[in-house]
Amino acid sequence: MPDYSTLRIEHDAANPRIARLLLNRPERLNAINDEMPGEIRAAVEWAEDDDTVHAIIVEGAGKGFCGGYDLVGYAESDKDHPCQQERDPWDPMEDYAHMKRNTENFMALWRSRKPTIAKVHGAAAAGGSDIALCCDLLVMAEDARIGYMPTRVWGCPTTAMWTYRLGPMRAKQMMFTGDLISGRQAADWGLANLAVPAEELEQTALDLANRIAGVPLGHLAMHKLVVNQVMLNMGLEQSQTMATVFDGITRHNPEGLWFRRHAQTHGFKSAIEWRDSGRPIPEGDEARSLIKEMDAKNSVSDNEGDA
Repeated sequence: MPDYSTLRIEHDAANPRIARLLLNRPERLNAINDEMPGEIRAAVEWAEDDDTVHAIIVEGAGKGFCGGYDLVGYAESDKDHPCQQERDPWDPMEDYAHMKRNTENFMALWRSRKPTIAKVHGAAAAGGSDIALCCDLLVMAEDARIGYMPTRVWGCPTTAMWTYRLGPMRAKQMMFTGDLISGRQAADWGLANLAVPAEELEQTALDLANRIAGVPLGHLAMHKLVVNQVMLNMGLEQSQTMATVFDGITRHNPEGLWFRRHAQTHGFKSAIEWRDSGRPIPEGDEARSLIKEMDAKNSVSDNEGDA
């Protein structure tokens, strides 16, 4: 079996027609680092090349599916990164190139000719929801949660899957609020195919995968291509291009820079507590004024540290 630093993929012990792709950073809630997107794509390609495999279950080790991007180190530091540029002016296309590559890597799950099933327990939050929604099918524990909290500030889901999976009205609700919804609600809305008690999640996902795995590969590929083509005709690729550009803007506009400076000054936990509390996010000139105050405070602290 291939060896990766952030995940594992192998045949299911009982049915080799099913591949099990396990996001495997449980100590970080399977948070996405720089290596994980490319390893997801490589793992899918391994399954693609194995004619035994007819379906792929994607799941997370430990307490949840995936908590999103591993942002604590980035948000609290002043290190320069394509997606967190400290240079002024920032280069939007450098940010776009990095995030577009991640998006294309996640989309390997969608483009694979083999059906992919996201099996979600705990949370599929922010970038974790991107991974889950790039899968063809979604099976959730009733008490699991899914959503994209950074739509409130410092993010825009680059895969743009919410509209295609939920429809415009409910996608707008999720984007405007940044709320998380339960597996039960996700199933009621049609976002999840199934939501079951947590103790039944493994068997439910396996039953679905086993049912699919009995269908010839060619038939699975044809049916998937037809449905995917409808989404492409509706403008999926154009939506993803726009969303990926906008994602970079959200991290470098006054509101995004305020969020970053707040995390650097007061800690990432304080920043996300503000973001998720419902308190108004500072914007425009208010955000610029607060950024100047925090920059001055941090400059004094740095000088005192050097003394």
